[in-house]
Amino acid sequence: MCGIVGYIGPREAYPIIIEGLKRLEYRGYDSAGIALFDGTDLKVSKTKGKVVDLENRSEKEITKNGNVGIGHTRWATHGVPNDVNSHPHVSNSGELVIIHNGIIENYDSLKQELISRGYTFQSDTDTEVLINLIEDVKKQQNVKLGKAVQIALNQVIGAYAIAVFDKNKPEEVVVARLGSPLAIGIGENEDEFFIASDASPFLEYTKNAVYLEDEEMAVIRFHKGIKIRKIKDDSLVDTYVQKLQINLEQIEKGGFDHFMLKEIHEQPKAITDTYRGRLLRNEAIIKMAGVEDNMKKFLNANRIIIVACGTSWHAGLVAEYIFEDLARIPVEVEYASEFRYRNPVINENDVVIAISQSGETADTLAAIKLAKSKGAFVFGVCNVVGSSIARESDAGAYTHAGPEIGVASTKAFTTQITVLTLIALRLARAKGTISSSDFRQHLLELEMIPKKVEKALKSDANIKTIANVYKGVSNFLYLGRGYNFPVALEGALKLKEISYIHAEGYPAAEMKHGPIALIDENMPIVVIATKKGHYEKVVSNIQEIKSRKGKIIGIVTEGDTQVRALADHVIEVPETLESLSPLLTTIPLQLLSYHIAVMLDKNVDQPRNLAKSVTVE
Repeated sequence: MCGIVGYIGPREAYPIIIEGLKRLEYRGYDSAGIALFDGTDLKVSKTKGKVVDLENRSEKEITKNGNVGIGHTRWATHGVPNDVNSHPHVSNSGELVIIHNGIIENYDSLKQELISRGYTFQSDTDTEVLINLIEDVKKQQNVKLGKAVQIALNQVIGAYAIAVFDKNKPEEVVVARLGSPLAIGIGENEDEFFIASDASPFLEYTKNAVYLEDEEMAVIRFHKGIKIRKIKDDSLVDTYVQKLQINLEQIEKGGFDHFMLKEIHEQPKAITDTYRGRLLRNEAIIKMAGVEDNMKKFLNANRIIIVACGTSWHAGLVAEYIFEDLARIPVEVEYASEFRYRNPVINENDVVIAISQSGETADTLAAIKLAKSKGAFVFGVCNVVGSSIARESDAGAYTHAGPEIGVASTKAFTTQITVLTLIALRLARAKGTISSSDFRQHLLELEMIPKKVEKALKSDANIKTIANVYKGVSNFLYLGRGYNFPVALEGALKLKEISYIHAEGYPAAEMKHGPIALIDENMPIVVIATKKGHYEKVVSNIQEIKSRKGKIIGIVTEGDTQVRALADHVIEVPETLESLSPLLTTIPLQLLSYHIAVMLDKNVDQPRNLAKSVTVE
């Protein structure tokens, strides 16, 4: 995944693009670059490294005047991260310049064809192939840039979001998308335009945005507006302008050292925002339009299939327990990346729930399209309004977590569980599989969760002390049972993602089926051992670990004495219902990962090799 920024209008483009790239650096940080038209010529500066490295290099390489420009921050797909492979890429003539997010799968055959026509290539990227293909079409067919882009993209196989301009016609920029997000910000007086992978780079200038759909392109002309067309058939598309609700303060760090820490501490508010207006405890009602309008689909479903990736997949595993336990509906949880390729059995009576923080996850989008082609009803759960999954789903629910900038998801996980819990409770009530008293008790406990998360966050100092003890280890094991088995998986993933320490999550009962061989005095084992659900069984697992000298970090219910007597360290969380316990037990695991990574001097918000949203395969 890469970040795209562009500007055309009366202001100087350079500062807008640089600041925009900084806000999009979570999308890719292998390299960065910028291209400006300074009134006489095209100026390009790019470098391996961060946006700050680009700033330093630009000081020496280019003049910063110009009212049109494009910028890019890269997460490498084709070609190693280096100066040459960095974007923007310029065509052989030096006239056309492009930035690109995505993968051109047939780039090699296109490249060989272009080489046979005399084109040469400096980089290893598919993007340089694309810009030269556009140039070749433009010259061979004697067409304008917009038409050349359209013809070229019809020869391309893959995914893309692109922005292109011609130094000989710098009053227009051409953009297009397929499988990768692209937003166009429209200035208040409609005399300037902003281009970005998401709205964050232009929020301080405008709240008016147009989101391109898949297989759409737009020609943006200074003083003349936007014209959107379908790439395949050239038909015109009406321009739909959305009013953005997000504000700039929401994407700043707010006094925290890292976005991840800020987002961990935002969870009480994020969970509240997610159930606000949906959970009406006094009336004993859950109101969710996407569920109510499609209640028959859910109640008549043979099964629910949940498709997701990464942290969202772990949220789906928690949901499997909730749906089957409360609503008595069979659930299967699938990795979207495998689901789309294994010829799954899907029918019209299946409900597919697709979960994605960004709403742009490529594998999950592909899984949705496959499910819809088989006649299944698709319900999306995502955080980003107007995202591709939100538009592609038949119905859905937003999580209202607010922007999540840190690459390692935290509040996305808890808000996804919150939405899925609300859905399960509503279906259970409709089916009569939960009593009135149990339903009211769940609503009461869910309403109390934000305060309990706040209390769990107060263990931060204790967790930091524990992190200091184990920051130098090479391996971790995480164990949980029932609802907290997925939390063990998520805790291990967090540690791997940001500290680069090897960690594995297991069902506690599976320990004797292999992982117990790893346990010795050097192995820390995080055991989720809350009072509700299989507590005595987990205590037995802890005794087995203790007898093999493993170091035990217990996540326990407040006031626990039994595990405390056995464990080397304990972290307390407030008591709640077993079905809601993942919303609390995940908090100390997030903080433990965070503190270990900080102590190891890792880049917590931008861990190596990872991107916030995987928008390409």
